[in-house]
Amino acid sequence: MVAQETSAREPARRLKAREHPEKGHPTPRQYVTIGVILGVITLAEVAVYYMESISAVLVPLLLSMMVVKFSLVVLWFMHVKFDNPGYGRVFVTGIALAATVYSIVLISFGVFGT
Repeated sequence: MVAQETSAREPARRLKAREHPEKGHPTPRQYVTIGVILGVITLAEVAVYYMESISAVLVPLLLSMMVVKFSLVVLWFMHVKFDNPGYGRVFVTGIALAATVYSIVLISFGVFGT
């Protein structure tokens, strides 16, 4: 009897969920906006790579743009912004660890000029 009551309520729950989406969930327009921002940052990365005048700060500049792009993708397209804050900490820890290891390797190979 309980299973029949639950199954009878299920279509009403699905309909209600469609009518009232989660509060704060991104709209298609927001997805397009974030996509355009990611495209602009990618164009800036390519442009910066070909500028010889800023070769001294090339790697830190590209790394900072990489972190911004990573953050936007994780927060918006992977919906971490709308999930449990613990998930965000996992990604922040991962990007911090990756950037640290990458920087140590670059320093050890003399890319930063040390």
